[in-house]
Amino acid sequence: MGTGPFAVPSFEALRLAGHEIAMVVTRPARAVKSRKGPPPAPVRDWAESHGLEVFAPDSINEAEAVASVAGKQSQLLVVCDYGQILKPDALGTATLGGINLHGSLLPKYRGAAPVQCALLSGDQVTGVSIIHMTPRLDGGPVITRSELEIDEHETAGELEDRLALLGVAATLEAVEMLCHWDGESVIGEMQDASAITKAPRLKKSDAEIDWDRPARLVHCHVRGMQPWPIAYTHFKPVGSKPAIRMAIKEIRVLDEPADSHAPGEIVPRDEFVVATSDSLIEIQKLQPAGKREMAGVEFLRGHNPPAGTILG
Repeated sequence: MGTGPFAVPSFEALRLAGHEIAMVVTRPARAVKSRKGPPPAPVRDWAESHGLEVFAPDSINEAEAVASVAGKQSQLLVVCDYGQILKPDALGTATLGGINLHGSLLPKYRGAAPVQCALLSGDQVTGVSIIHMTPRLDGGPVITRSELEIDEHETAGELEDRLALLGVAATLEAVEMLCHWDGESVIGEMQDASAITKAPRLKKSDAEIDWDRPARLVHCHVRGMQPWPIAYTHFKPVGSKPAIRMAIKEIRVLDEPADSHAPGEIVPRDEFVVATSDSLIEIQKLQPAGKREMAGVEFLRGHNPPAGTILG
């Protein structure tokens, strides 16, 4: 059961390992009116390329959907990046229940955006966890986990790709453990309820840069908001022109204190340098709304902001 790209490497590993895949359950395709066409459907595309049966119910918990899955008489549900929470009846359609590959070291970052939240929080280490599923969101015992150091320059998209590959061995290990499970004892390690943190689905408004934060966390914010929803700030040109919304694609933290500059203040330099709460950063790549992506210095030359201009 999966929809997004995070699931594909582990699902393919199970196929190559010789496990019989009775059905691939994915989210239904969304009707969209766009020149770009329908959104990507990585799991559906993968399943169809290997001739696997695809099932895409509106809700996996509806009686008809539960009956369809139960009819396959499967031993195990393998769930990753699916997008729906399975209720007890759905979980009960397989004799061994279900396992879920999650992109964090549970119980940290339960929810839809664990990879992004690890970056936004400034973590230096993250990983993947395989849980034996319960009706509670990401709440089951952890069967296995693997850690990964976060590169100081990678984006959430790049980190997610690495975690998806890390999940392959963890998934295969968990399936092997369940092959020898007695079906009664608790398998895995119960999660520490006192250490739970949440990773709710991101909204576009979450991407606005808070210049009152330290430079390191502003850098983490820019990386954590890629590939979506992309960090942004506002620039007010001289005169009566409306503020320009700028997507900030790449910044560099400078080893210079902000001194007397206010957070968000553009510092007079040849480069596009901005103050945070503790030090300076350089905006290297940005994209004004409705315009092409450009270097920070190119935007600076085109607008020549006066001293004391504040972003945000």
